[in-house]
Amino acid sequence: MRTALLAVLVIVILPGCASIVTGHNESVSVQTPACEGSTCTLTNDKGTWYVKAPGSVTVHRAYGDLTITCTKDGYPSAVSSVSSSTKGMAFGNILFGGVIGAGVDIGTGAAYDYPVVISNPIDCKGKPNTTQATGNATAIEKTTAAVH
Repeated sequence: MRTALLAVLVIVILPGCASIVTGHNESVSVQTPACEGSTCTLTNDKGTWYVKAPGSVTVHRAYGDLTITCTKDGYPSAVSSVSSSTKGMAFGNILFGGVIGAGVDIGTGAAYDYPVVISNPIDCKGKPNTTQATGNATAIEKTTAAVH
């Protein structure tokens, strides 16, 4: 009887163990070694976050990939992604917290981690591409001249 009561007590107290210990959010650092000062957008199925690289941002943990898109005026953007990994704590939760605790951690994303440092391959070496902007200005000048 005592063993059964203890087991029930443990199952009630420990659900969402990873949620309690590390939470649903994590801080990640984004680096763009070949293009400092670029603006990066990080996206997963839990939300979207913005950071100027190099910099850090707090994202919501999730099972799926975290997609990182970095841009800088005049240069081609670059998209990369990183996979989440399952924390060892999630497996311990299955043993000690039961299915409910594991379900909570999986559902909230607390069972997963992204790499602490993420590097995006955007490259800003060389001169910015101003051909498109110059071409648009010329088209606007021609349109304005035709109207007068």
